[in-house]
Order: sequence, then C-alpha cells, then structure tokens
Amino acid sequence: MTNFLLAGGGTAGHVNPLLALADQIKSDSPTDQVWALGTKEGLESALVPARGYELLTIARLPFPRRLGSYAFGFVPKLLRAIKQVENIITDKKIDVVVGFGGYASAPAYLAARRLGVPVVVHEANALPGWANKLGAKRAAAVGVVFESTPIKGAVKVGMPLRREIEAIAEFRDKRAAREHFGLDPDSVTILVTGGSLGAKRINETLDQSRHLLAAAGIQVLHIVGGKSDLDEVSEAGYVRLKYCDRMDLAISASDFAISRAGASTVSEFMAIGLPAAYIPYPVGNGEQRFNVEGLVAAGGSVLVEDAQFTPEYVASEVIPMVSNTKLLRSMAEKAKAFGIADGSSRLLSLIRGVL
Repeated sequence: MTNFLLAGGGTAGHVNPLLALADQIKSDSPTDQVWALGTKEGLESALVPARGYELLTIARLPFPRRLGSYAFGFVPKLLRAIKQVENIITDKKIDVVVGFGGYASAPAYLAARRLGVPVVVHEANALPGWANKLGAKRAAAVGVVFESTPIKGAVKVGMPLRREIEAIAEFRDKRAAREHFGLDPDSVTILVTGGSLGAKRINETLDQSRHLLAAAGIQVLHIVGGKSDLDEVSEAGYVRLKYCDRMDLAISASDFAISRAGASTVSEFMAIGLPAAYIPYPVGNGEQRFNVEGLVAAGGSVLVEDAQFTPEYVASEVIPMVSNTKLLRSMAEKAKAFGIADGSSRLLSLIRGVL
C-alpha cells in the first residue's frame, strides 16, 4: 500500500489533473490511500470532496511580488504552512508528494524535502509557475505536458484527463452528441468556449458572427460562461449555454473549436483530435501562447490575437477553414498526433518508478 499526498489547487487547471491522477491511483490499486492538499478558498474546496477524496487545507499564501507589509510577514506564514504539511506527512505516513502547482504546492515541496519524502512535480503549462520551478529543482521526477517546457530532465507524460475525455479519445459518436444539444446531427459544428467564466471578446465576436456562420451552413455550440450577460439560446444551427456540464459531449459533437489556450483545454482538444482557433488570454505572463506554439507550427490549429478576433476574421479565415473538409481532416489528424490520451497512467507510471 502506498500513501499519496496530491498538492495543488486554486484553479481548475490544477485541480482537474490532480483528481484525474487520484482516480487513476484508486483504479490501479484500490488499497492505496490518497489525500489532497489545498486551500479553503480554491476550487478544490468543492471539487475534491465531491469526488470522494479528503481535502487537507493550509493557508492561502500568494508569493509576494513587491516589498511591503505582506512581504515581510510572508516568511513566518510560509514556515508555519511548511510545519503544517510536515505534520500531515508524518501523521498520514505519506510515501510520495505529487504537486500540480498552485498555492499549496510550495509548502508541500519544502516540507517533503525536509522530511526526505520524494517529490514528483507535474507542470501543465509550457511556461512553469514559480511553485513548480521551486519544486522541480530537487524533485525525484518531473512530468510535463509540453516538450518545450523549460525544466531540465522533465519527462513528457501529457495531461491527466477526466475519464469521460479518455473515453471519447477512443471513440466518439458525433451524431449522438449533437442530438444531445438539439443540433443537426449531420452539419459541420463549431464549439466556442472561453472557459467557465467566459471570454468577452470571443463571446461578442461570435454573437455578431452568427448570421455569417449560419449562411455558410455551419452550426455553433456556444458556451458563454457564468459572467456573460448574453442569454441562453436554442435555435436551428445555434445553441448558446451559460454552462455545460457535459463538455465531453460538447467536444465530441464538434469539428472545430474557438477557445482560449489554457493547458487543460488544449490537452483535451489534442487528445480527441479537435483542431481549433486558439485565442490566448491577453493578460498575464503569456503562458497560453506557449501552450499552443508547437501545435500551431505543426498545422494542427491556428493562433489568433485577442484584438484580431473579429467578425471580419470569422468571415475571412474561420469560415473558409471550417468549410474545407480536406483541410479540416488534416488539421484534426495533426492535432491528435500531438495529443496524449493516457496522461493519468503515464504520470502514475513515472511516480511508481520513483517509488
């Protein structure tokens, strides 16, 4: 029996692969024990218990970016968090710590190092975050999604994916998936999504381009996200939802996607072989651009600047691309060649190798 501590959280990009690995561990060896380490504020506080795993929490400690009162108080708080994790590792007799980045990971890495417990890091993005950079320096192994990730000695294992995504990577029924959303089972379909909260530029451009796509015989499944003020719509050739709790079917229904370029989204699309127009989030450290660099260079998708994604772009670029059956098939094959559908088992094999 092996005792695992899986550290990460804050965003779905950290929590979902953590849960996918947890499911793989229990499927592979039901006697193994799994605990998740996160914070009370992150998405993990809801998602981890809902999946049936125990969540252990520590204080949320963003790394200070400038000098100030928070920066001066950061080190004592970090030391307390490290001590908390040391107690967890000792109490639970943890054999290995696996970190996915996020606020809980850095204290977990440092605590494990002090106790001599092996650490395995999983980095989802092509541009690593500071916590995983720290953990990777003395990790027993590092798994990455993208070959271009600048971590020395890292092994490409792909993204641990949800079981339902792994299933449609093996077989997907486009007709049944389209019928689930009330779409025509035989029409070319575009999936449009900006993530759970939505993306203003993407949503506005698609709303303004609906008539262009309809005139070209292209139907759209548009997921606008919770913060959008656009109403839900269900009509011939166009379905607009606030949320979608069956993203596996949404992906399965589609021939092409328009999306942000978060690591989880890109990994799921590649595993299925779904080409896309990726529109990287224009704020932050630019990590989303790096997530699709290799895929775009290979011809499996295209990259569009946020400011350039307009109804004119949809008319001049998206419609001709999606209407070209031969090109779309070629892009799908190239996207799938980049994808890894068994990232959960590959990461677990890497961890077992360390143990």
